[in-house]
Amino acid sequence: MNDKSNSVGRRDILKIGSIGAISLAATAGNIFSRPKRAEAAGLSAIAPDILSPDTALQALLEGNQRFVNHQLKYPDQTQARMKEVAQGQKPFATVLSCADSRVLPEILFDQGIGDIFDVRIAGNIATPEALGSIEYAVELLESPILMVLGHERCGAVTAAVQNEPLPGDIGTFVEAILPALKSIKGKSADAVNKAVVENVRYQIEQLQRSPLLTARLESEQLKIVGARYDLDTGLVTLIT
Repeated sequence: MNDKSNSVGRRDILKIGSIGAISLAATAGNIFSRPKRAEAAGLSAIAPDILSPDTALQALLEGNQRFVNHQLKYPDQTQARMKEVAQGQKPFATVLSCADSRVLPEILFDQGIGDIFDVRIAGNIATPEALGSIEYAVELLESPILMVLGHERCGAVTAAVQNEPLPGDIGTFVEAILPALKSIKGKSADAVNKAVVENVRYQIEQLQRSPLLTARLESEQLKIVGARYDLDTGLVTLIT
């Protein structure tokens, strides 16, 4: 009886060992196959269907409408999306916006990871560094829409309108905004609102001096638009 029990025990152990070996092999197979699956997923991220500039702009504006109406979809914010774009990026839009903590393109346009190439700097100014970042997004990543986004009650624009001494290097962005204010008179809130719009237009003019951006504009692979974000309503309005 003991021999029989021992025999069964040995068979059970061998059986368990076989199952374990199969499981281990399967696990190892999964581990070694993960990079291939991740790589395959990444291909869809870096080579999606090419969007036209108008289609890309429409996607931004529709996302903003969802934000304004509190009907957010929170697209491309899953762990799967994070892993997908880890292999490469292909943002459908580039946004030059203010560094203001209340102006977050992914949120106000209801987009997700890898959708928008953000260039954020106080006063949404086209400094050489900002321009280089934008050229990278447009030329190398082939982003079809470039938006310069100003916003209501912008502190940087307000500082430029007031044009008073500022500590440290804070005044550097004021110098980049001042040329846009030639037609602005006074220091009222209305003057600031007008200056926000004029600054967007001026920064677009600076961007259009880039040969790389100009070439893509002429080939209709890129559109540059100006817009204003309303802090009170959340609405983004195009500047014509």
